[in-house]
Amino acid sequence: MDFNEFCQSALKLKNLPLPGEESHHKMSPELRIEWLKKNRFEDMNPKRAGVMALFYPDVEQQTRLLLILRKVYQGVHSNQIGFPGGKVERIDKDLMDTALRETHEEVGVPASEVEIIKELSDVYIPPSNFLVRPFMGIYRNPRPFVKEEAEVERLVEVYLTDFLDDSNHIQEILSTSYAKNINVPAFKLNGYTVWGATAMMMSEIKELLRQVL
Repeated sequence: MDFNEFCQSALKLKNLPLPGEESHHKMSPELRIEWLKKNRFEDMNPKRAGVMALFYPDVEQQTRLLLILRKVYQGVHSNQIGFPGGKVERIDKDLMDTALRETHEEVGVPASEVEIIKELSDVYIPPSNFLVRPFMGIYRNPRPFVKEEAEVERLVEVYLTDFLDDSNHIQEILSTSYAKNINVPAFKLNGYTVWGATAMMMSEIKELLRQVL
């Protein structure tokens, strides 16, 4: 999709209500839904984080969405696809500031050049006890990305049209940090399986975009 057309349409998102948990459930394993019915994440004193769903034009002015493949490390999100972002630091004014700072640190995008168009619903991640706030941002005049070598293995630049294509919504048998060989809804994008909290956030974004594109 042409980036200028996308921007004109995406600005209409500012006044739309958030689909929230209903959209998250479409990309949630049944085990997660059952866990949330029986537990209150507020009681877990979760850590806070902010992430950025960044939309930008490629050289042909087609709209792309940036994902990253995280490095292999000792943690529950090792070698997974996600959005740029991370945990709140003391220097952050708010969660938006967190998302912008982390995006700059991980992929080299200056905070001053990101236009926030929508603050999205929080997603709780039981294995790591994080409550994550996603933001949608537009990066109109992108410079080459600079990935943070210690944390980012690869940039995954997804065409908006592929993200919105329902044929890329799949079911896959996966082993997670809390269960083995379970059926998980996911997106198949650029050859990668995108599941878990990132897929839930993307589900909300997709439902919002469907209303304006």
